[in-house]
Amino acid sequence: MVSLDAHDRKILALLQRDASMAVSDIATRVGLSTTPCWRRIQKLEEAGVIRRRVALLDRAALNAGVTVFVAIRTNQHTAQWLAKFAKAVADFPEVVDCYRMSGEIDYLLRLALPDIAAYDAFYKRLIARIDLSDVTSMFAMEEIKSTTELPLGFADVKR
Repeated sequence: MVSLDAHDRKILALLQRDASMAVSDIATRVGLSTTPCWRRIQKLEEAGVIRRRVALLDRAALNAGVTVFVAIRTNQHTAQWLAKFAKAVADFPEVVDCYRMSGEIDYLLRLALPDIAAYDAFYKRLIARIDLSDVTSMFAMEEIKSTTELPLGFADVKR
């Protein structure tokens, strides 16, 4: 775990909202001069706290506005099966998240698709590539909250 102070947390909060913000603007908003602010950002990148800077795209504008959650169960719990499953999931661009779960569901996927027909095509391609014991899909009716911003209140703080 990386130790963060108040300046680091403010920098991270700003970058989470707008990674294209100029370093000079970030520095002004967090109360630092530009060079020390830039150095802090570099250290956060080197430490892996900042993994990468990306653009967030509008799913509806790109005809991928339907969100589908796919709960998967398998009766095969081997390293070989997991590697095959991970490879298959990585090959599908419509899979935007994939998690190995505890409890009754083994894996949970989140898909971004244009419609139910696209889900059906995805499902058929998935089951052709890998054996699954149960697949349950849930279509999101409304997005109430969706963010890429992580809570910073849990981060270790230097005093």
